[in-house]
Amino acid sequence: MRRYRFGLIAAPLAFVHLVVAVAAGVLALVSGDPALLRELVARGWDTMLVPHVGWVELVLVVGGVVQSWALWQVLRGRRLGGPAGRRRAIGLLRAALYLSVASDLLYRLPLPYQWWFGLPEELLRFAIVLLFFVVVAGALPRWLRLVGLVAGLADAVIAVLGTVAYPLGPDSWLRVFWAHPLGNVLHLLWFVPVLAGQARDTRWSVATVRFGVVAAPLSLLSSTSFSTIGIGGGLDFGMVLRMLLAVTDVFVLTWAARSAHELAEAPHPRPRPRKIPSPAPRRPWALAAVAVALPLVPAAVNVAGGMPVWIGPRGAIEEFFREVPGDPAGLLWLAVDVLVGVGALAVLVLVAVVRRTRRLLRATMLSLTLAAAAGVLTALTAWPDEDWDVSVLAEERLRLYPDGLFTLGESGELLFGLSPLWYSAAFAASAIILFFLYAAPPAARLRHHVLVTAAAASVALCLLPVADHARGPVTTVQDCSPNQPWQDARVGPLPPTGPRAFICAVRANQALGLADTTPDQVLLAHGHRLCAAYTRNDPDELARIYAAEGLDVRELYGVLATICPAADADVRDDLAAEDRQFAESDAEHRRKCAAIPRHRPLIKPAKAVRLKEPQWPQPEGVELYDPETGADPYDGVFDHSLENGLVGAGPGHVAVHTHADYAVCVTLETYARRPPVETKGWDHVAEVGYDHRGGRMVFRASTGGIEWPDLSLDGRKGHYRIRVHFAWFAWKGEELGSQRLLIMAYPGQGDKLVTYRKPSRR
Repeated sequence: MRRYRFGLIAAPLAFVHLVVAVAAGVLALVSGDPALLRELVARGWDTMLVPHVGWVELVLVVGGVVQSWALWQVLRGRRLGGPAGRRRAIGLLRAALYLSVASDLLYRLPLPYQWWFGLPEELLRFAIVLLFFVVVAGALPRWLRLVGLVAGLADAVIAVLGTVAYPLGPDSWLRVFWAHPLGNVLHLLWFVPVLAGQARDTRWSVATVRFGVVAAPLSLLSSTSFSTIGIGGGLDFGMVLRMLLAVTDVFVLTWAARSAHELAEAPHPRPRPRKIPSPAPRRPWALAAVAVALPLVPAAVNVAGGMPVWIGPRGAIEEFFREVPGDPAGLLWLAVDVLVGVGALAVLVLVAVVRRTRRLLRATMLSLTLAAAAGVLTALTAWPDEDWDVSVLAEERLRLYPDGLFTLGESGELLFGLSPLWYSAAFAASAIILFFLYAAPPAARLRHHVLVTAAAASVALCLLPVADHARGPVTTVQDCSPNQPWQDARVGPLPPTGPRAFICAVRANQALGLADTTPDQVLLAHGHRLCAAYTRNDPDELARIYAAEGLDVRELYGVLATICPAADADVRDDLAAEDRQFAESDAEHRRKCAAIPRHRPLIKPAKAVRLKEPQWPQPEGVELYDPETGADPYDGVFDHSLENGLVGAGPGHVAVHTHADYAVCVTLETYARRPPVETKGWDHVAEVGYDHRGGRMVFRASTGGIEWPDLSLDGRKGHYRIRVHFAWFAWKGEELGSQRLLIMAYPGQGDKLVTYRKPSRR
């Protein structure tokens, strides 16, 4: 028998959503493409913001199941039967709540986002706030309703002004209302009186009020910003928490829909108050004292060391409270951090041991367990000490903490006191002692406690891969090329091979777009996955990887070569092709130099050398300098040679300019007396002076190890004149085939630069 007005429509839609969510989850886990699952459950959140990780997709599947159930709650409508309430305010409140739900559902459709999409729902807040003020008049005192009214109206005004300010740009004065941190607090100040009124009003069921109780803290933690930006690669746990908050906002939607449904139903009978159970029996005071003292031990150590905080500015939880909800929630977290850090949980345990009520004991054990889990999660997601750049991060991370609380260590890292794991161990041990001392007998335990325990265990199992992701060594760029004092500086460290070479290549080039703190084992896992895709060479698979991760796998073969045989084979083929190309090019340049006619001097030189190999002076040419004069080969003589176009000189220094992209065919000649000037067949001829103080007189290139034969006249010291001849030699139709260079040296006085022939303007 049909129980709800639109049950025949809501049930198939919810079932289809459930099937599609589960199927999308299976597709994400099998194919590695979570786009459909993310779009259906989290309204986007592509892999650029949150990378594809198996446990994240599993959590999203659970979120999809919850959303399917919420869709049934929203769309089924009221129970069949005549409406119980006929008051005008009740009808208007039902209509406003339904319109708000419809606006939220419309916003979830895959439509191009427009800044005004949220405006209708925000305008409806005014009506909902005013109508709730009227409807719950008989259930709440007037002062509490006024508090909710003022807070709700202020929240609605800020929301509307913030939305209107968005398209006006950052220069508008209304911009102060955009993503205002007080919005969440004001909304909570309105929400709490409304829930209190619903709890006292029989028109709403206990289940609806409980949905509101779950939605209230979620509304405080939800982000007030309009956009989310992810920086860097790797898994950011703060971004994961933001995405999960976007999934759990269905509780607010469910509360609004159920509140509207039940306004048209008969009053809901309240359950009879249960008999207050008797306190737990007294237990040996020694064990109870241990349970009280355990949370005090790490707190006492920290406080004695001048550190009154539990976690401090580190880990995913602190980052979430600092970045997502805004300053009010951040200050609330700071208060919790300080209270737990100085031993407030020990006071809670003491009160629970003294009173021994079942509810207080359960709440205390739950608080200890949650605090222990928070400490473990913080330890797994905290930044390594060496990644703390105080000059950049201190202003943002430490702005809510007192100045001077955190001091610097020897390496410049911030000192936080004890690790949160010590607190977690103490809290877990205290909770276990309380459980064995005061746990209710099996007959007194409620069934829903078993369900909650099973759900908590399932969540813990889902989060186990987080620990696996965070553990393991992290090789840095400095580790890849360490300074080895025992090693010959000319040789340098041996190059890494195998997996270490892959890790070092990824670290140095940021090839995979992952964070610098990503563990080595995660890099290797990514590398082997990309190697498999590279080996299969499936265009569709490569396109999916590029769309999801922005990686062109075919272009990564150089990075993958050390761990991927297919990529290594391609690298070897490329190197062999480059060697063949280089050999062919070198042979071609040899033929060019061999084809250049030999120079026929007009007088007999004392010695002449024609270099057989084509030369490649880098970056601009060759230099002749005498170290005994203190001449600096990098003192800018090339600037003078550039003015002349060919040769420049300074005290104890001569530079010859050549083109770096073409080979140079070189002939060197030394004369005992001044040779006749030759300009025929040359494009540029110039001469400078050089004072030779002794030893070898050779031209060298600044790089490449080039050193030409000695130009001195049998080692003669004294002043020389250096005459440089330059011409382009055409080759097989190439006007600039190679460079031809003739350098003459002879004893002579004078430092003046003389140009015998200038190149044509052409």
